[in-house]
Amino acid sequence: MPFFDLRWQDIPDILIVAYIIYRVLLLLVGTRAMQLIRGVLIIALIGALANVMELRSLSWIIGKLLGAFIIVIPILFQPELRHMLEELGKGHIWRVEHDEEKLDTRADQLAKALTYCRSQRIGALCVLQRSTSLKEVWRTAVPLKADITEELLVSIFWPGTPLHDGAVVIDSESLIAAGCYLPLTEKTDISRWFGTRHRAALGVTEMSDALALVVSEERGEITIAVGGRLSKPLNESQLRSICNHYFTDEGREGNFLDRLKEEIHQQWPGNDSNDE
Repeated sequence: MPFFDLRWQDIPDILIVAYIIYRVLLLLVGTRAMQLIRGVLIIALIGALANVMELRSLSWIIGKLLGAFIIVIPILFQPELRHMLEELGKGHIWRVEHDEEKLDTRADQLAKALTYCRSQRIGALCVLQRSTSLKEVWRTAVPLKADITEELLVSIFWPGTPLHDGAVVIDSESLIAAGCYLPLTEKTDISRWFGTRHRAALGVTEMSDALALVVSEERGEITIAVGGRLSKPLNESQLRSICNHYFTDEGREGNFLDRLKEEIHQQWPGNDSNDE
């Protein structure tokens, strides 16, 4: 019999087992069980090296430890194993989470947060980072690297909280930082009705290709700054459309920014930064 006798049945067999292991590990990510698995793998690696080097005492001890783990693991990590079996029963272990679903969730959460802030007259400033890095802006702020959720954004901008006066910087993956202080626009022909948030939104979009969404607490309006220009108030459908475009590959390409600038110019041709 040859040493490597591979049948055609072995190929789907290997792929199925590998996929099951992959899905199980996804369920265990972020739990104590994953930390235990790492520890067991390290011990197993040490045991393999001990066998290769013929360290008999060490090999015997590690072999006994691995044998004991088979009994101890189900006892110590019964909640995690029960959760994994529940997910298996619900069919979640086979469900593939598409990146599009994550992007839609982020866009929806951002739009909901800004809409809520508008309804409650809560001032907010969200800067959407694109190809130009805004590290100079957020490196001295409060780093978060958190999921983009409505609750987190609203709590940041809630009046009286330590970070409510600053801006948040967001990329396509996460909420990077909060409490960011942006450079103000150098334009002098801006209406006095625009406050610091609008001036900061214009300033950051003049120095980069970022987008800046502003909620005015005085007027209860949402506007967007692009390329140093400020739009008229956005309705909910326009806001959601902008958020959806941003969290896609199309939204990070130059043609999206060009179309958005053109749309602002076409819909509000007389809109300059000094308009009320």
